[in-house]
Amino acid sequence: MARRYDPDRRDRIIEAAIRIVGERGIAGLSHRTVAAEADVPLGSTTYHFASLDELLVAALRRCNDTFAQTVRESAYFADPAVSLADELTRLMGEWFGGGRGPMELEYELYLAALRRPALRAVATEWTDGVGDLIACRTDPPTARALVALLDGIALQVLLTGGEFDPEYTREMLARIADGAAR
Repeated sequence: MARRYDPDRRDRIIEAAIRIVGERGIAGLSHRTVAAEADVPLGSTTYHFASLDELLVAALRRCNDTFAQTVRESAYFADPAVSLADELTRLMGEWFGGGRGPMELEYELYLAALRRPALRAVATEWTDGVGDLIACRTDPPTARALVALLDGIALQVLLTGGEFDPEYTREMLARIADGAAR
């Protein structure tokens, strides 16, 4: 039997893994569940991803890239006339505006790095990457502090079931960002 040419198969497997983690959590992820969700043979999942950790790394990297792309493409982010705190608050509001599901998924993958060492490098890539983007508008230590605050606010909202509070977020971000300008 001839091998079927399917250049998008790897991407479909990653997207299927993201959907499964979003619906069932990491505990619901297996090569078998991903193969069924992606509508590919089981062997395809193990061909492209020898372990579930490899698949989780690819899924986390895909999620990271999506947020970083949003920051990079923001017309206001690079504009020094726009307050950094205002723009980060707007981006965070946009992120929450997409619903809790995508954020819960991203943080579940991000926090999985606590127990899965293979994910730690990708989690670090996210914090470093977003920090580097923010450092274009401030110094690197302040950028790291802003990333930590963004993470903290997001986790508190997600864990407590609360609502995103843009006024509070903007005020706290401004305290850090504007403090660096002094």
